[in-house]
Amino acid sequence: MAYQIVTLVGSLRKEGFSIKIANALAKLAPSSLSLEVVTPAGISFFNQDLEGAPPSDWLAFREKLQKSNGVLFVTPEYNRSIPGVLKNAIDVASRPYGKSSFNGKPVGIVSNSPGPLGGVSAAKHLQNILPGIAGPILQQPEIYLNGVGDAFDAAGNLTKDSLKTVLQQYLDAFAAHVAKNQG
Repeated sequence: MAYQIVTLVGSLRKEGFSIKIANALAKLAPSSLSLEVVTPAGISFFNQDLEGAPPSDWLAFREKLQKSNGVLFVTPEYNRSIPGVLKNAIDVASRPYGKSSFNGKPVGIVSNSPGPLGGVSAAKHLQNILPGIAGPILQQPEIYLNGVGDAFDAAGNLTKDSLKTVLQQYLDAFAAHVAKNQG
């Protein structure tokens, strides 16, 4: 049976590189992983005043994470950090205090950019945010995908062989990380 992985995309853009990368990862996943691509669309803003009676979108998102065996973040970089919608999704899922839906879940981080730095600042911010609310983060290999602007065809299919190789290597390492950290 395959481990169920929530692949959380960090942006809302329908034709964004992160959603294309997440979909490519789902297609390339080894048989030990089943990746469900999820975006933060429809997750209302976190407001601690609502914690007593959380909105249904919060509850559904939290339940999806709780039922999973791990989380794979695929994010662009906005202004040297993660997009606000991704931070909001993390805030919603990590509450109420002490009951994070990420708790104990093995985590992977894939950042990307059409520019030369590959979203490294966004990945580093996730590495700062997640300890204490999530399970173990895959440390090696790190993956900061740069130059992704020409990696996909008009239909969103991955066409850049060098990127496909890197994604496959990362998925193999992530699959081992998930298997090792199932409790």
